[in-house]
Amino acid sequence: MSGVGQAQTSIANPRGKVRLRGGFWAPAREAFWIALEELRSHKLRSILTLLGIVIATTTLIVVMSVVNGMNVYIATKIANLGTNTFVLHQFKWAQGYEAYLKALRRNRPIRIEDYEYVRDTLLGYEAISAIAQLEPGPEARYGGHSIEEVNLMGITASHAYIGREKAQWGRYISEQDYRHNTRVCFIGQDIADKLFPSIDPIGKELVVGGQSFSIVGVAEKVGSTFGISQDNFVFIPLGTFRNLFMPHLELIVFVKAPDSQHLRELEDEVRVIMRARRHVPYHEDDTFGINASDTLMSAWQNLTGSIFAVTIGIVAVFMVVGGIVIMNIMLATVTERTHEIGIRKSVGARRSDILWQFLIEAAALAGIGGLLGVLIAYGIARLVAAVFTAEVPLSAVIVGITLSTLVGLFFGIYPARRAADLDPIQALRAEN
Repeated sequence: MSGVGQAQTSIANPRGKVRLRGGFWAPAREAFWIALEELRSHKLRSILTLLGIVIATTTLIVVMSVVNGMNVYIATKIANLGTNTFVLHQFKWAQGYEAYLKALRRNRPIRIEDYEYVRDTLLGYEAISAIAQLEPGPEARYGGHSIEEVNLMGITASHAYIGREKAQWGRYISEQDYRHNTRVCFIGQDIADKLFPSIDPIGKELVVGGQSFSIVGVAEKVGSTFGISQDNFVFIPLGTFRNLFMPHLELIVFVKAPDSQHLRELEDEVRVIMRARRHVPYHEDDTFGINASDTLMSAWQNLTGSIFAVTIGIVAVFMVVGGIVIMNIMLATVTERTHEIGIRKSVGARRSDILWQFLIEAAALAGIGGLLGVLIAYGIARLVAAVFTAEVPLSAVIVGITLSTLVGLFFGIYPARRAADLDPIQALRAEN
């Protein structure tokens, strides 16, 4: 709608003055519709006006969506050690490279004697287990089928109460298997699907690393992490693993607390037990690592914090550029509508009415840009989620639209003040 048409509408409608003075929402609604009309009337200019805001909002929401999706993924797939569970290992996980090199020179592996000592000394735990893994993974064969590399691990029977792998068919490794070092195995779904596609694997002899094992159970499907299957495993009793593959076991020990309140207490007790066992002086660092889910999550959040800081810088640049463009467009709009402003003032519009009208128009323009950015970001997030992981949090949508609207308000102050300060007589003399 042209400035003359808007002005004539205001004059023809005797309630126009009342509407301007009748509260905030009536002029706000009118200004919003004027902003939409401006966008419709000048399509190319509108696209260029909103481009910076749209890019900034899209970037912000896409990054927040990917980070949010990754947070959920890390928490459920990688940092999920089990409910109220922590791990005793040779190293502290997710530490800096220099700290890792120092620990590599200083820390000794966790041996079977360490596990048994902690198991027998520690009080108050719900379950404790140990695992060891052969690297690189050996070949697994049955009949004419083979898998080039599988994750072969020796485990204690108690790992059934801690690990994610639960029996779907057959049974888990038992305490009798562990004590007598029997040649039995518990396999993942990938092993069953690839080597036993049409037969029941229970009781069959599986050859792993040149050694034969009787299959006693098949696990439920675990899934994948970063596209790598977690079902390509073979579990055998820890003693059998030591006798056949790794005489000097290097263990990872899992400790499960009865509840979250006792988790920290057990961590401290294990630290005291291991330091005493290894005779570590009080002024020296641990020669082992105690790791919980929050260790990995903390490291991940530090990384994503750095990513988000860079993103904020990029978003800030685009928001400022978008805000400057909106300010320039609003200044041009003020010039185009000078005569209209003069007519509005002549029929009783106050300075504050004109000020709010142009402020709301600027905010509406930026808010529409933010909304477009949200829609584009949602589409991109859906595409990312199809191949990786991304979840659009409601907070990202709120932040994106609110931030873009505030940018419009801030950069609309100067054009709005110029419009409000126009002298009505001079404005009426302006060319239409």
